Amino acid sequence: MSNEGRVGVDESGKGDFFGPLVIAACYVGPEHLAELDGVKDSKKLTDAQAIKFAAIIKRTCPHKVLTVMPPKYNELYAKIGNLNKLLAWGHAQAIEEVLMQQPAKTVISDQFQAGGHIVKSKLKELGRQAEFISRVRAEADLAVAAASILARAEFLWRLKQLSEEMGIELPKGATNVIPTGKRLVASHGPDALAKVAKMHFKTAKEVLGG
Repeated sequence: MSNEGRVGVDESGKGDFFGPLVIAACYVGPEHLAELDGVKDSKKLTDAQAIKFAAIIKRTCPHKVLTVMPPKYNELYAKIGNLNKLLAWGHAQAIEEVLMQQPAKTVISDQFQAGGHIVKSKLKELGRQAEFISRVRAEADLAVAAASILARAEFLWRLKQLSEEMGIELPKGATNVIPTGKRLVASHGPDALAKVAKMHFKTAKEVLGG
């Protein structure tokens, strides 16, 4: 890592049928390195490790975690109609809020399908002043890895909350979710699905039998 701090941004829940979309941004500077020993891309950590590291990152680094719960997610998706635009809006919001806490010259994002130019176009004044880098496998950067952990830990916590509310354990991912969805609908009615799931997934039609 260079002597200058940077802001990393990443998301969790994008490919999960159940649970929210969570976008996190995190500032990491040289002064944080000792505290963040062991931090790496959340995909390389167990859930328990991600939760443990998230607590350390939260108390160490300026950060913002933006959680879009399923009802709001479904409403925004219906309005925007495009996941990349929805992600770009969320990334820009989280980046801007971290830059308000801690100015930085560089922002790094993982390159999702449409590339970083959409995120860049959504940034406000502070974000536009920073160099915006969008690259493949950005999680190799410590700031992006820290953001990925914050997003993952929040996603896991919210999914657990939703599971407890519904009295059914909602699985991660997008495979093997149909039986759980059908059980949920049988217990709580078809309207309950939109409270816990992303309704634009083809899976939603399969669960509802249409």
